[in-house]
Amino acid sequence: MLRPSPAPAPALRSVLAALGSPTAVREARTPALRAAQGPLSPELPLPVHVLDVRDQVVPSGQAPRTRLVGWRFLIRGTTDRAVAAADTMLTPDGWSFSHFFEGPYVTATERALLQAETLPTSYQPRLLSVPGLYMLTLWLHGDTEADGASASPAPADLLVPLAPAPPGIASHRPHRVADLLPVLTLRLAPPPLFGTPAPA
Repeated sequence: MLRPSPAPAPALRSVLAALGSPTAVREARTPALRAAQGPLSPELPLPVHVLDVRDQVVPSGQAPRTRLVGWRFLIRGTTDRAVAAADTMLTPDGWSFSHFFEGPYVTATERALLQAETLPTSYQPRLLSVPGLYMLTLWLHGDTEADGASASPAPADLLVPLAPAPPGIASHRPHRVADLLPVLTLRLAPPPLFGTPAPA
């Protein structure tokens, strides 16, 4: 069962304002959103965290640092499927609308959320991006009462790589943070220098 964290009210208002703006919808690079019939509503807000690239190698026993970069809303029309997504970002004036988009991650996010609903344990859903690997995961946080904008992945939390996932990592398969994170940090580590300098 999923227990989403409520999104900041200004973030939701900014998306509602964008959906109510014919100009914003018309100029979005989202044909499915422009073609949608009937009312559109933002649902399933997810805080988007980024794995801090400065922590490519995490000391044993310590959680990796993440930073909140936005809130993402799935946009539904009159069907049961999401037609697009909307991202918000934090500005000096507070939360504001960033952009609409569509593509495989929208479908993959919806699929992963449906899969997570069938798990016997309750989780707080988030998104965790790993830019260095061009990877996005559904992060299932075990503390359902936590502030969605804070906290780092706990070893027992689950990460579900969304499709398309990097080569060698199965998409839509839950991995414990303690199991997947070492694989990710190994891939993020800089390659070793080959050879040794010649003696002077």
